[in-house]
Amino acid sequence: MEIKNKVALVLGSIKGIGKGIGLELARRGAGLALTYYDWEESLDDMKRDFAATGADHLIVRINLLETEGIPGLIQKVIDRFGRLDILINNIERGGWPVVHGPYVQKQWDLEIATTLRAKQWIFDSALPHLKASGDGVVINLSSIAAIVGRSGPASWIFNDGYAAASRGISLLTETWARLGAPRVRVNEIMLGIMETRHGAGTRGWDLLDGKQKQSIIDHTLMQRTGTIDDVVRTVCFIIKDAPFMTGSVLRLDGGYILGSEKIAPMPAGVV
Repeated sequence: MEIKNKVALVLGSIKGIGKGIGLELARRGAGLALTYYDWEESLDDMKRDFAATGADHLIVRINLLETEGIPGLIQKVIDRFGRLDILINNIERGGWPVVHGPYVQKQWDLEIATTLRAKQWIFDSALPHLKASGDGVVINLSSIAAIVGRSGPASWIFNDGYAAASRGISLLTETWARLGAPRVRVNEIMLGIMETRHGAGTRGWDLLDGKQKQSIIDHTLMQRTGTIDDVVRTVCFIIKDAPFMTGSVLRLDGGYILGSEKIAPMPAGVV
């Protein structure tokens, strides 16, 4: 898909990864609908930065936990742009144990509602319009918490509810790929420890001590945490250069999942 003249809905785009994706799509000529709910102190920067791209864009404040308002959001996009081609399903809570503490029922319910449930109803409302595009693209953003859960260095970062919700996203990705085919491709980017998303620039990261941070990096084959640019490049690849890819999960974690496992030298063997 060529991005120019397409319309994208980017959730959670007031800052961080969502904003980075939105800005790149704007630079490539897309019309944009951008959502936010909190972090209002970043709103002026958001407005200024998207205005500077010159792209046609619409900024909507919406609480996606109130699912009854989601069809109205999609209708606003259609009323403004007349179409919807790309959905960047980027909404999560990301429950840090060092921030949120134990998962009492209220925390658990909020995690599922944010990280998992909202994605479902956004997709449900957007699907008819994505199909009408004839070449629609959905990208779900998830986390390697789905694989590692609360284990190893990640146990400082991922809570059980967040891990469970993240694993559920992969099931949705597969189901939605079947529902959308052949006119809508649905893929997932499973993120590792990224800046503004469990890495630097988050409240939880700043609560870790130096030894804890280093253990996370040591566990990552690339010996660093990820950047917004790493995510943006992957998003653009899926949209533009992967027309035969659907139902796939791309793990963008710098090798965290594989890290810390040592490879033994080949033995001499018996001749």
